[in-house]
Amino acid sequence: MSPYPLAAALVDFIKGLWSWLEARTITQFLTLFWNWTVEMLLGYRLGRLWQLALVATALVSDSASAQCPDYTTYSQVPHDPRSSGPLALPYMRPAPACRTFNSTAVEKVISDMKSLLKDPDLARLFENTFPNTLDTTVKYFSKSENLAFIITGDITFVKRLHFLFAHYHSLLSVDKDLATLVKAVINNEARYVSQYPYCGSFQPPPESGLAPSHNDWADGVTVNPPVNNQTVFECKYELDSLCGFLKLSRSYYDATKDTSFMNSNWRAAVDQIFRVINEQSQSTFDENFNFISYYNWTGGNGALSPMVPNHGNGEPKAYTGMVGTHHRPSDDLSVFAFLTPANAMLSVELTNLARILDTTGQLHNVSQQAKQWSSTISNAIWKTTVVDNIFAYETNGLGGRYVMDDANVPSLLSLPYLGFLQKNHPAYVATRKLLLSRQNPYFAAGKTFNGIGGPHVDPWHPWPMSHISAIFGTDDDQEILKSLYTIANNTNGLGLIHESQSIYNPTDYTRSWFAWANSYFAEMILDLADRKPGLILKTNKSYKPGQ
Repeated sequence: MSPYPLAAALVDFIKGLWSWLEARTITQFLTLFWNWTVEMLLGYRLGRLWQLALVATALVSDSASAQCPDYTTYSQVPHDPRSSGPLALPYMRPAPACRTFNSTAVEKVISDMKSLLKDPDLARLFENTFPNTLDTTVKYFSKSENLAFIITGDITFVKRLHFLFAHYHSLLSVDKDLATLVKAVINNEARYVSQYPYCGSFQPPPESGLAPSHNDWADGVTVNPPVNNQTVFECKYELDSLCGFLKLSRSYYDATKDTSFMNSNWRAAVDQIFRVINEQSQSTFDENFNFISYYNWTGGNGALSPMVPNHGNGEPKAYTGMVGTHHRPSDDLSVFAFLTPANAMLSVELTNLARILDTTGQLHNVSQQAKQWSSTISNAIWKTTVVDNIFAYETNGLGGRYVMDDANVPSLLSLPYLGFLQKNHPAYVATRKLLLSRQNPYFAAGKTFNGIGGPHVDPWHPWPMSHISAIFGTDDDQEILKSLYTIANNTNGLGLIHESQSIYNPTDYTRSWFAWANSYFAEMILDLADRKPGLILKTNKSYKPGQ
């Protein structure tokens, strides 16, 4: 028990209070307060709960004056103080009381990097982006329930959680509360995946008391097998979502060596991932031309994405050893089923899954499956997608190849970041050169901004994320600095990383609040602080958070 029970109780209560203020309903607050009360009874002495009640009486009466601004609105206006560099970037963190999760380890990294970075504008960008996940996206967290609900920014549903927490990986061993949060994220995601492995975005867990969001774009969309929209926000099948669950799991284990996340929910989720792998690696027709379908998604009827071709089943494909997907990481339709970067990520994470299972002496049969599929997928990528040292973005096993890239990770440009190959591999070097040129249909360049985009917005709105991937994929100092300052100079004076940016108009961007891009940027800065310290730090001494 804490030596300062009243202070600790006060902190806990304030966290619950802010959750209510964001939820905006008494019913949701009562649910949150009940969950919190149960945690208190389970984790602390009854006397501490009584102390809390005394504090609560005083605080609730004054709650009306403590409203926190909506961060979607807050992030569209610059706030003081400004950085001292030529860009004079604003300070975009919410007030401490309005942050959705607080970590002393994260605050220490921010303090360290502010003192180490040469450029005060880059320091401000890091200060804004590194804590953005914890500052703004933790909508629900219960230690006793081992559940957490995280959003990705102005989208109020679970998606891409592995990217939102990747830059905190090294801190999990020194911040137990942060590690507990990540374990709760994994458990919540495991429950979703075990029930709906083809879906990639979900509603809040019922334990949270948060009301499900109505998704207009899902109205009229037929999904087979059917889904419950009180649990599922949208059921587009994106292979990378399953890869991300595996990545977050192994990152947690590597940092903490804690195996308690491998509970029944997690094991059921892993079983379902292998179900999808087996189903979606099959060809469209069997040897007698019987049509094979395990999942389909119609789209249309007001959906953001158009109908998946062939009654929701996708373009025909032949068996190659790769795993098909209907949608890309961007939510856009795949042209051909076999998305190379998603399969590369899957191959890497299956190898990591086998490693942690072997290390912990668990699920030997699953480990063997993971090794076999990882090898099969990797071999198929090299055999069927590479022509003249150029990776295709998508293939179909029937000779179809689409040579392009999309900024969303996993992408071809991010293959070294994913761990699939070394950045100096000849096939990557040649592919990278093509992707960052007119030969990639989704590369565009203007006077002040350039990069790779995708059909999710339009061809003339490249994504800053593509420059982050490019930095991870090179050791060339000039290329790194060029990409780094292309990003820094194009935040429209807001000091946050946007989704996309027009090549024609520097004030034309999409999404002021995009936690995924903010997290990815901060992860890249920390990578440079370790890999290329002299390039961005005041001294040429490597900096590693948590050490």
